Amino acid sequence: MVHHDASSQNRCLLYNKGIVPYWESLIWQRSLQQDRIKDPSLDDVLILLEHPPVYTLGQGASAEFLKFDPENSVYDVYRVERGGEVTYHCPGQLVGYPILNLRRYRQDLHWYLRQLEEVLIQTLKFYGLQGERIPPFTGVWLEGRKVAAIGIKVSRWITMHGFALNVCPDLTGMKRIVPCGISDKPVASLTEWIPDITATEVRLRVAQSFAFVFNVELVEPDKPGLLNKPGL
Repeated sequence: MVHHDASSQNRCLLYNKGIVPYWESLIWQRSLQQDRIKDPSLDDVLILLEHPPVYTLGQGASAEFLKFDPENSVYDVYRVERGGEVTYHCPGQLVGYPILNLRRYRQDLHWYLRQLEEVLIQTLKFYGLQGERIPPFTGVWLEGRKVAAIGIKVSRWITMHGFALNVCPDLTGMKRIVPCGISDKPVASLTEWIPDITATEVRLRVAQSFAFVFNVELVEPDKPGLLNKPGL
């Protein structure tokens, strides 16, 4: 058991959102990251939300992992600045975007990726499930099937993008891609182990695990309407 000294905790603002269009959340993340690059004393942030169906490609992602033509697609497709390959988001998949100043923790990207995995492993442990890492890949697996994907972007030690945990999504959309560019490891969702699980209840567990693993005090902001601020 890890014991943290509460006096050394950083504050972290927790934004618990519903279903938010991908592009809207991307603009929001970029704005939060830029604000913290300019003023590193600003509080860290954790955004938890879900997205309407959308495909995203990481910086170096190969379009060959799409099984459809992105130029002629009925699905939204975005190429973004995170690491990693192609992935799919949809309702029922819980997405977490930490905007953290790693100078407050450890200036080490491998450490940070392992910490994000640990948040999800701790979350699964609450449900009696044994989440695993499969090096050299990034993410979390259950019984050899991938339940969580991770992709990050860090500028001046300020993070953005993050993790996606398949709680109870319709995974049909995954059939149109090679998820994360890994063709021989199937994707799964937590409903296969816990049939009535919901993304709403898992949010609380993810938030608690995040607070524990990163030793932060999660604070719900006074102004919940930040997503609707001018310019978004």
